[in-house]
Amino acid sequence: MTESNQTGTGAVVSMGIQYVKDFSFESPNTPEIFNVIKEPPKMMLDVNVMYKQLGDAAFESVLKLRLEAKTQNTTAFIAEIEYAGIFSLSGLSEDQKKMFLLVEAPRHLFPYARAVITHAVSEGGFPGVVLQPIDFMALYAANNANGQTVGTA
Repeated sequence: MTESNQTGTGAVVSMGIQYVKDFSFESPNTPEIFNVIKEPPKMMLDVNVMYKQLGDAAFESVLKLRLEAKTQNTTAFIAEIEYAGIFSLSGLSEDQKKMFLLVEAPRHLFPYARAVITHAVSEGGFPGVVLQPIDFMALYAANNANGQTVGTA
């Protein structure tokens, strides 16, 4: 299925397939951890976005999430996902393409990646996890302000 959006500037953006590229869930201290958990575990979420060009107008954008939960300095679980989508971009400058692939593409992919992680955590026997929306524009701006290279794979 492909979604397409044509802007008044002649730019055309379409989203093709999206998919789980890589996924891992581990709870290395089970079943003992279930006796140790007295309060909600401390959650640490790492976020990374990368992209690569596949053809003239085709790009793969990959959202990487790593959620680690610890309680009393013991790892409760680690969930990692690389969730990707194929996007077709035409009529955009290189800067506009980069911004789309690092801001808008992951914004579209995030709800699906979040669903996979929250389901796995629940199936792992842990209380439900609520991952709040991510401001990808703020991450993009912060990375540019810090002079970090983001993006290309």
